[in-house]
Amino acid sequence: MPEPHLKDSELGREQDAASAAPSHRGESAWGFWRSVVITLAVALGIRHVLVEARYIPSGSMLPALQIQDRLLVEKLTYRRQPPQRGEIVVFRSPHRFDPVLAGSSDQNPLRCLLVNLPVVGNLPGLASPACDAYIKRVVALPGERVVVDPLGQISINGRRLDEPYVQNLCPVDAQGMGPCRTINAVVPPDHVLALGDNRANSWDGRFWPGGPFIPRKEIIGRAFWRFYPFDQVGSLVPIRSEPSTASSPGL
Repeated sequence: MPEPHLKDSELGREQDAASAAPSHRGESAWGFWRSVVITLAVALGIRHVLVEARYIPSGSMLPALQIQDRLLVEKLTYRRQPPQRGEIVVFRSPHRFDPVLAGSSDQNPLRCLLVNLPVVGNLPGLASPACDAYIKRVVALPGERVVVDPLGQISINGRRLDEPYVQNLCPVDAQGMGPCRTINAVVPPDHVLALGDNRANSWDGRFWPGGPFIPRKEIIGRAFWRFYPFDQVGSLVPIRSEPSTASSPGL
């Protein structure tokens, strides 16, 4: 609630009272900073435990998520149950958990805390790849054999996965080869495979040198609500796609 407007005479009396009692000034300053500390603690606690806001910096999730979309990410669901296929998840940078990338990155926890604070994180020279967060869609679950072909199409246990959210596959030549890497592996326990919907332009597990899978403990939460732009506000309903009943050709 805004402070009431003070007339000149009222302001003068407050200044006189303050100069007559300097100890009150000190108590007032302490009260202000205590309020600031408590407010920050509550805000950071909510952000760490319950929900946080994120924005989309790239086109890796087109067309479902546009560049500069603002999302809310909730952190409670995955404490009770594992991620499900079709859910959009936010996870820590592979520069933290990929054994190859992690060896060459600065993983200072204090630095990452500062990077994720509003305003402070924009200071030049503070950013670090290990402090980034990524957003992708879960496509394969623990124990499943997943094959990702050169186009970026997915098969689970020998059956093609229907993915209506994918509208931009990788380019291939006459021999079926292209710039996108393939995957043929079984998802380990407590891991998932999550790829960008924009298969032709997404740096995801297909390109990480240490392996394609994300440890469950590195998942920050589930993106569930878009709050900007205002004409797109609404729930991000998971697309529960499942493998088709027909076998995938060539598998």
